[in-house]
Amino acid sequence: MADKEKIRFFRSLFYPALFVVLLWLIKGADIIFELGLNNYGLYPLEVKGLIGILTSPLLHANLAHLFANSIPLFILSAFLFYFYRDIAWMILGLLYLITGIWVWVFAREGAAHIGASGVIYGLASFLFFSGIIRKETGLMVITLLVAFLYGGLIWGIFPQLFPNQPISWESHLMGLLAGLVLAIYYRKQGPQRKSWDWGDEQDEEDDGSWADPQIDDHPAEQ
Repeated sequence: MADKEKIRFFRSLFYPALFVVLLWLIKGADIIFELGLNNYGLYPLEVKGLIGILTSPLLHANLAHLFANSIPLFILSAFLFYFYRDIAWMILGLLYLITGIWVWVFAREGAAHIGASGVIYGLASFLFFSGIIRKETGLMVITLLVAFLYGGLIWGIFPQLFPNQPISWESHLMGLLAGLVLAIYYRKQGPQRKSWDWGDEQDEEDDGSWADPQIDDHPAEQ
């Protein structure tokens, strides 16, 4: 692996790892110092819940909840930073904010929404649909890989499948829709399908270099 490729690879792992470590530090501090940070979750259509647009993805109900989100968050973020490095921060930031805003507006009231699952659904959706829209071979592989690893996430948007469980299916749905919208909107930015230009070859054929030599009708006299 070339040095430049190594830097690209490790950089794509660094920022996702840093984000996951931050989540664990927040949860650790919350447990050790009994900070009650989950009170800063997202409460739909309530003024006090507006702060949750920024804070809710950083908060988790318990260690099991955090662990379940850490692995897919790391893997999908790494895919984003590796394959879409030019627009990765923009996509991640927009997924974070749009998902939170939509949950605040459309989710059921009376419940606090916490956890990074909305961002995870957004990442999976963006990576999946971007590969299909761009029709680039390498990205299509990522589309299939995401479908294989996390295709089961789709069931998380159906609340009927999880009765009496505190699952924010609205965050899942809004994240999925946000990822789809961003995949369409930014389809012309980032990696694109390679197109082959045969113009030079055509020019060579037309420039006369391959033409039959002209026959001199008036040969020189002997």
